[in-house]
Amino acid sequence: MWQRLWQTWTIDKPAVLGDWLWQILVVELAALLDRLTLRKLIALIPVAIVIGAYWHRIPLPPELLMLVGDVLAYIDDIFSMIFLIGFFTRVATVVAVVRQAIGLVRAVMRHVPMALHRFGVRDHRAKDSARRRRLTHAKTDDDGAAGMAGLAWA
Repeated sequence: MWQRLWQTWTIDKPAVLGDWLWQILVVELAALLDRLTLRKLIALIPVAIVIGAYWHRIPLPPELLMLVGDVLAYIDDIFSMIFLIGFFTRVATVVAVVRQAIGLVRAVMRHVPMALHRFGVRDHRAKDSARRRRLTHAKTDDDGAAGMAGLAWA
């Protein structure tokens, strides 16, 4: 009985406490940090100012806290606009490079017919053209009849 009680209070209970601490300080904190965005972090700054003001007993008017919250929200909007402007300038740069590439391809394609004409691509004849008979150079029967030079057919 004492051994089981000793094992419960020296091994089992601290292990459960360690598991609970691991769950709270590591797993839950990591999940919270994954869900925490810049906007949520900026929204927490006025809350931290209020807690700090009451902790040190500094009298702060509520207007000042609202001003701090609004300024932080405007800073978030300014950072968003800077991000969007940077994104659009990158897109504009990519579009300009694509336009230059298209212009280069068009210029090259404009010179292709002249280059093909210069090489004489269209002037080549078929290989069997020398073997074909041409009707313009065919021999007629009149040329070979030398023995009948004085006769005329009526």
